[in-house]
Amino acid sequence: MIITVSGEKKEYNDGLTVKQLIEAEEVESPLYVTVTVNDNFVKSDEFETALIKDGDVVEFLYFMGGGC
Repeated sequence: MIITVSGEKKEYNDGLTVKQLIEAEEVESPLYVTVTVNDNFVKSDEFETALIKDGDVVEFLYFMGGGC
């Protein structure tokens, strides 16, 4: 299947979960990443069961705090 990950088209096998994609993409700080699939947020407790489908668009988001 072909999916778009962080703006780049990539090929993966069918049956890929969000957790497997995080591992395959070697996501930095996987415990703190937020994932959207087709602009819908995936809850972190669903990463192991949420399946990625052909044509999906996946983004990895990081929320950062800061200030002076």
